[in-house]
Amino acid sequence: MRRFLRSRATEIFSTNPSFAAAASSRVFSPVDAASSRVFSPLDRTFSSTPSGSDLITATLFPGDGIGPEIAESVKQVFRTADVPIEWEEHYVGQEIDPRTQSFLTWESLESVRKNKVGLKGPMATPIGKGHRSLNLTLRKELNLYANVRPCYSLPGYKTRYDDVDLITIRENTEGEYSGLEHQVVRGVVESLKIITRQASLRVAEYAFHYAKAHGRERVSAIHKANIMQKTDGLFLKCCREVAEKYPEIKYEEVVIDNCCMMLVKNPALFDVLVMPNLYGDIISDLCAGLIGGLGLTPSCNIGEGGIALAEAVHGSAPDIAGKNNANPTALLLSSVSMLRHLELNDKADRIQDAILNTIAEGKYRTADLGGTSSTSDFTKAICNHL
Repeated sequence: MRRFLRSRATEIFSTNPSFAAAASSRVFSPVDAASSRVFSPLDRTFSSTPSGSDLITATLFPGDGIGPEIAESVKQVFRTADVPIEWEEHYVGQEIDPRTQSFLTWESLESVRKNKVGLKGPMATPIGKGHRSLNLTLRKELNLYANVRPCYSLPGYKTRYDDVDLITIRENTEGEYSGLEHQVVRGVVESLKIITRQASLRVAEYAFHYAKAHGRERVSAIHKANIMQKTDGLFLKCCREVAEKYPEIKYEEVVIDNCCMMLVKNPALFDVLVMPNLYGDIISDLCAGLIGGLGLTPSCNIGEGGIALAEAVHGSAPDIAGKNNANPTALLLSSVSMLRHLELNDKADRIQDAILNTIAEGKYRTADLGGTSSTSDFTKAICNHL
């Protein structure tokens, strides 16, 4: 594969706001090289490095539906790998907390602010019931401004494409997801799309910095400025402004509908994609489909003030909850991202290799991966690889 053969040594580097990166001489096997590319999307200046054998406290949201089951898989794998993590668990409340205007409690948000790092399972918000989205609450309250989601072809797991290797970086705080809707007159409702210079510059800076630090060659800004000239026009203006500071990175602008077509025809055309909120939600899921689905895709939200919240982005799947059939891969891979954020790279390497090797062997796979294994059997197989 074209990018598989390209040097990615810088992908395991620490990145920081001073836009400096260190060099590494590690030689990777195909599985190692692929996994390191995917599981180091985080800005580790937003973390604290543990000293000695002290336990690190991290916030855990097991979530709804299959969430508690796959969260238990993460805890089991961490115990087997002797990861020095102490979980501070918080569950979704039964009633709306007036301080957050959602089912998330204020205490759970304070836990993330205090610990600076967390892991989140799938959370379900009742549709059409007037409740504030749980995910939106987390992003707004914790100022998680960038969602970083790597997508690449997994060694040993065959899909329609063999050369997917791209990163989607989604502005996470505004756009159509600002939550500003109202009824103009009966039968007519209006939703406001908010784009600001501050948020656009911030996510563009992160995208270009990420590309430079990880040896990426191109940043594509995804937009619909031909129709939404003011909002998407401002986003593009900010991206161009940042691009001028990175002459070594190729910069292009792609209309979102054309982007979708190009991704399906030839995903190797893209490298790093940066985009406003709604487009990022759509494109990142499309990219996940190219490699096998959301069940294989890690994700992490980067915030100001030293916060990083890794998450599984798939749904809560209430139809299979409690049946021991859920695939914990996405949450496990996201937990690896969390470990890299904490600079626990040895532990991260061991766990990610165990996950990828288990999938590549093909003996233990959950139903969504074409197998018949239960959640517990799949988790046990990963632990055996450790």
